[in-house]
Amino acid sequence: MSHGKILTLSNGKTVPQIGLGTWLSKPHEVEHAVEWAVQAGYRHLDCAMVYENQDEVGAALKKVIPSIVKREDLFITSKLWNKSHQPDQVERELDETLAQLGTDYLDLYLVHWPVAFPPGKGLFPPDSAKPGHVELDTETSLVDTWRAVVKLLDTGKVRTIGVSNFTIDHIKGIVAATGVKPTVNQIEAHPLLPQDDLVEYCKAEGIHLTAYSPLGNNLLGKTKLVDYPAVTEVAKRLGASTAQVLVAWGVYRGYSVIPKSVQQDRIISNFQQIELSKEDYDKISEIGHQAHTRFNIPFTYKPVWDINLFDEEVEKGATHGVKIH
Repeated sequence: MSHGKILTLSNGKTVPQIGLGTWLSKPHEVEHAVEWAVQAGYRHLDCAMVYENQDEVGAALKKVIPSIVKREDLFITSKLWNKSHQPDQVERELDETLAQLGTDYLDLYLVHWPVAFPPGKGLFPPDSAKPGHVELDTETSLVDTWRAVVKLLDTGKVRTIGVSNFTIDHIKGIVAATGVKPTVNQIEAHPLLPQDDLVEYCKAEGIHLTAYSPLGNNLLGKTKLVDYPAVTEVAKRLGASTAQVLVAWGVYRGYSVIPKSVQQDRIISNFQQIELSKEDYDKISEIGHQAHTRFNIPFTYKPVWDINLFDEEVEKGATHGVKIH
């Protein structure tokens, strides 16, 4: 079983350290995954409007509440999608998310990306001037959106607010303008992308980090993180799965981790925590010293988001930057 470790956020709320991610889950898979996860002891569920499966998560919640858990025993996260960054759209999308999930409130609501799309044209509005590209809203700033998200705290519909995929500069910009820090920043983090500077900054500022894709992913066709020799060697020696080792690497760093799976045995296995020694942690950390890899870069998506978010080499050809103010 999981060690059941609970982490305390800057607002005094608590979050279970290991959660279930629901990104890239195919239709009809996620309902079973959530049900199995709650049965296995998970109490932290990570969702988003753009995953287009929140209705299935809601169906699973109906099965497990109150038969297995009370609503207040769960920590449910969702995220505001890019098409609703305009201040008059923010609460409207939150209400849609709550209806899909069948709950009166979220424990955490995040701004999913530091990018705005125009509203009312679908999740990925096509840019008529640039085929193969998503249309960007270059007027709405992160500060505009963040101010509207901050106001949600007064509605009782969200307990905690935060951001996702934000860099240090993005966070500094919204805090300087509003005086309100995000309580959480959810980021891609794994041994190939440790994001040490961002981790250090958020720790110093009391901003909790949640790591998604802790096992990496195979979207780029590169060697899977679970197949790296250092990971397989540590796993073999500890009698653990490679996924357990990678989850433990994130746990060692002190933040919450949300591995995703739709297979019952892996969902259960990912929750059965092991602990890494400093030696094993360091050995796995060395992977990223030679092979920096960020898997999730919207400039490489199809359709393309023509925006430089992280200043990765591949993004240098982007036309737009993030509009913070």
